[in-house]
Amino acid sequence: MLPKPDLRSMASKDMVCGVWPVIEALRAGKNIEKLLIRREAGGDGVKEIRQLAMDREIPWQPVPLEKLDRLTKVEHQGVIAFLSQVEEQDLNEVISMAYERGETPLILALDSVTDVRNMGAIARSAECFGVHALLVPKMGTARLGPDAVKSSAGALVRKPVCRVTRLTDALKTAREHGLRIVALTEKGSQPLASCDLKGPLVLVMGSEDEGISDAVLRLADDLVNIPMAGEIGSLNVSVATGIVLHATLLQRLGAE
Repeated sequence: MLPKPDLRSMASKDMVCGVWPVIEALRAGKNIEKLLIRREAGGDGVKEIRQLAMDREIPWQPVPLEKLDRLTKVEHQGVIAFLSQVEEQDLNEVISMAYERGETPLILALDSVTDVRNMGAIARSAECFGVHALLVPKMGTARLGPDAVKSSAGALVRKPVCRVTRLTDALKTAREHGLRIVALTEKGSQPLASCDLKGPLVLVMGSEDEGISDAVLRLADDLVNIPMAGEIGSLNVSVATGIVLHATLLQRLGAE
């Protein structure tokens, strides 16, 4: 029989450690971002964790014991759950509410942005320039924990965040609501200044290393680039996001 939950296994405000504490967090519907489970871990408790994670579409990753030991000094029993500091929102509801308020929906999709500081800076720009929600995949994305919230100057707790299993499916959903998909990419042939950014829109930004995936690029209605004069030829994703969101705001203000 598994031991009773031990609240001392709570390693921090954004981490839950131990089989039973993690099961209770899952059963209670806590906003769990991802799970780490020791490789070859077994037992009824671990099986239940995996099933609950599958039911709630929470990503989990098998990892060596050494990694878990590095993350916490408390007894983890081979299981660690990371709690998100950010409440998840439904993309359909966010878009519908924007329309109901008489606003033009603007969604910012991030295709595998993995740096916490970039995530925070992007969220801050999103708040400043009128984005209705951030759209991020559950896997391969920077943690939405305290560091990201701090980097965003609190924007991540004010701005709706839609976490989805597959970004491509979410983009198709946005298109069903009448949103155009504009991807910011070095592969784009259309300069930012010539792109119409006034209507219902999803702006897609890519990862720091690989940019936007081919599967997402194939869904885009427009492939747009930011003209540059320097020799480096690329911008940090958070800087590029600020530029395109500012351009979007200027167009929308000019259209009013």
